[in-house]
Amino acid sequence: MTAGTAARRSDATRAAILAAARRRFAADGYERATIRAIAADADIDPAMVMRYYGSKERLFAAAAEFDLRLPDPAQLSRSGYGRALVRHFLERWEEDGTFVALLRAAVTNDAARDQMRDVFAGQIIPLVAAAAPADRRVAHRAGLVASQMIGLAMTRYVLALPPIARMSRDDVVAWIAPVLQRYLTRPAPPSTADS
Repeated sequence: MTAGTAARRSDATRAAILAAARRRFAADGYERATIRAIAADADIDPAMVMRYYGSKERLFAAAAEFDLRLPDPAQLSRSGYGRALVRHFLERWEEDGTFVALLRAAVTNDAARDQMRDVFAGQIIPLVAAAAPADRRVAHRAGLVASQMIGLAMTRYVLALPPIARMSRDDVVAWIAPVLQRYLTRPAPPSTADS
């Protein structure tokens, strides 16, 4: 076997492990997913999973790399930020179960919680900084956007709270978009720190 063939086989094995891990973590959550089940899903020996990733926590961190692929605020109308973001989040959550798995795991797992914080710091804050008026409360605005969207994801996809889980995308957008729009574009309320 040539070095190139071995490298391709290794890459294919890694990809199969990650795909199986994403599916398993999305279906079972971090705590119930096992290396043995992930290996079975990937049709490989569990020792191979450990060889490539070392531990379940490291495998989860690799599988849970999540790019929100947020829209560029410069490409949106200022009055449409809220609608565009809610619609975008719904589409991302429904096409890729990784974020929901990460959300489930973040409740009880430090590595998952750190990954969620990295998504927040690396993706949400820059988006809000570009969309929000120039003020010193960008982190507050970003935190409120995250709290709204994480709360929506938790009730719609993790808890499957019937009224929210059954709501159409258009209805979710109609209800949530004005709230995000406020966080992104309206003047910040006076802060007790300003007094």
